[in-house]
Amino acid sequence: MERKRWLTWGKRVFTVLLLLLIPALLYMLARNLDWNEVRQSLKSYGPGKLLLGFALALCSYAVFSCYDLLGRAYTGHKLPARQVLPVAFVCYAFNLNFTTWVGGVALRYRLYSRLGLDTPTITKIITLGILTNWIGYMALAGTVFALRLVKLPESWAVGGTGLQLIGALMMALAVGYVLACGYARRRTWRVREHEITLPSLRMALAQVGLGASNWTLMAMLIYWLLPHDLFFPSILGILLISCVAGVVAHIPAGLGVLETVFLALLQGQISQGSLVAALLGYRTFYYLIPLLIAVTAYLVLEKRAKAMRQESKAALPKS
Repeated sequence: MERKRWLTWGKRVFTVLLLLLIPALLYMLARNLDWNEVRQSLKSYGPGKLLLGFALALCSYAVFSCYDLLGRAYTGHKLPARQVLPVAFVCYAFNLNFTTWVGGVALRYRLYSRLGLDTPTITKIITLGILTNWIGYMALAGTVFALRLVKLPESWAVGGTGLQLIGALMMALAVGYVLACGYARRRTWRVREHEITLPSLRMALAQVGLGASNWTLMAMLIYWLLPHDLFFPSILGILLISCVAGVVAHIPAGLGVLETVFLALLQGQISQGSLVAALLGYRTFYYLIPLLIAVTAYLVLEKRAKAMRQESKAALPKS
C-alpha cells in the first residue's frame, strides 16, 4: 500500500512538471522561432504532397477502425461493418482531440448502446481496442528502441542504453502476450464482475499487425511532411516517445508535447521552421480535418439511431 501511494504521488509530480515545462519550452520556441520560415515552408507544400498526406491520415484511421472489427469477431456481436466502422472513426477522432474518456470510452458506450449492444459487450470491444493499440505499440517501439534507431541527447537521463533496455522489455511483453494467447491453458479470468478471455493466437497476431501499422502510418505522415533527408525509423521512434509523454501529461490532443519532443530530439538535424510547419500540417491532417468529418458523421449516426428507435416503437404491437 505504501509503495502504491508513492507511485501515485510520483506520477502526479511528474505530470505537474510536464505541465509546467511544456508551456515554458513552447514560449521560448515561439519567441525565438523564425515564423517567416514557417510560413514559407507551409507554402512549399504542393497539391500532390497535401493530397498524399491526407491519404496517409485516412489510411491510419481506416486501420484503427478495424480494431472494432476485431472487437466484433472477439465478442461475436452481429452489427454489420457499415455500422461498426463509422462508430470507430468518430470515436477515434474524438479520442485524439478530447482524451480517451470522452472519445474512446463514453462516446463508444453511447453510440454502441444505441445500436443495441449491451454494456458487457461494449466493454470487451473497448478493452480489446486499447489492448490492440498498445500491444502494437510495444512490439513496434520495442523493436525501434532495442535497435537504437533513435538518438537521444546526452542530457537525457534515460540514455541510449536505458532506452534499449526499455525496448527489450516492451518486445518481451508483446511476445509474451502473443504466446499466452496461443498456448495458455487457462483462457478465462474473472476480475470483480468482469470476465476476461484471451483471444486466439490468430487474433493476437492481427492485433500486433494492426496496432503496429497504425503507429507506422502516423509516423509516415510526419515523415512525408518533413524534408526527405531524415531517417524514417528515427522519426518513428520520436513519435512513439512523444505519445507516451502525451499520455503521461493528460493534455487533450497532446498539445505541445509532440512539438516539444520533436524539437528536442531533432535539434540540429532540421531547421525549426521546417519542423514546426510539418507538425502543423500533421495536426491539421490527423486531428482537425478528421474531427470536422467526425462531428458530421456523429450527427448522422445520432439521426439514424433516432430513426431506428422510432421504427422499433412503430413495429411493436398496439395494445
